[in-house]
Amino acid sequence: MILEMREITKQFPGVKALDNVTLQVEKGEIHALVGENGAGKSTLVKVLSGFYPHKSYNGQVFIKGKEMKFINTRNSEEAGIAIIYQELELIEELSIAENIFLGNLHNNHGIVKWDEVYYKAGELLKEFELEVDLSKKIKDIGIGQQQLVEIVKALSLNADILILDEPTAALTESEISLLMKILSQLKNRGVTCILISHKLNEVFEIADRVTVLRDGASIGTQIVKDVNEGQIIKMMVGRELTNRYPKKECKIGKIVFEVKILRSTF
Repeated sequence: MILEMREITKQFPGVKALDNVTLQVEKGEIHALVGENGAGKSTLVKVLSGFYPHKSYNGQVFIKGKEMKFINTRNSEEAGIAIIYQELELIEELSIAENIFLGNLHNNHGIVKWDEVYYKAGELLKEFELEVDLSKKIKDIGIGQQQLVEIVKALSLNADILILDEPTAALTESEISLLMKILSQLKNRGVTCILISHKLNEVFEIADRVTVLRDGASIGTQIVKDVNEGQIIKMMVGRELTNRYPKKECKIGKIVFEVKILRSTF
């Protein structure tokens, strides 16, 4: 087991965001973390990232069997954990290569080895059979490619555990397909991925196991192939959910509003 979080409890004034949450993740698996808004997913990840330091919560965090007491996010990164949030942490005016090695540029006594930076960035991208112009600025590429830069950036730091927070929220269908392919490649390389998502179809497509949180508590962990969407939704909301889709029968009434030949000048 590469990651274990035991009985994590995190309290804010008047609110218990996490209540004895336990999470166990195996090495090399894609583990989905699901739950409704406010279930505690983001808080749990912030504990793991060191954003909420040791002693600001109750419970224990273990990486590869060793207890970790992160006091900041740097500690978490040094332990091999990388988190890709919905709001990407890239600098738009810098190139793709510069962003990949941001804060970790290869240098010789303070002088950046640009040839080495671009060469190693290119090698990292080749591993995913992707060809992009590394000199392009981040602002000139799409969201899907920006997310790829974040993933490669994490791998440049030799991350063992990659956490993706709602990674497909702003992606097109083709970009989502590319991301799913990359996650499969990462799994084959032995990288452990934790996928936070509201999209259960993606969970069932790519994840090995799924842990459900509800109202700050861990409801359970299931092998994805052994459950269906209905069972996961029941775990998420605490009850059987019927009539998930509206009935098709609908009577159309008279026209109540109509616009014809509308023009506008500025």
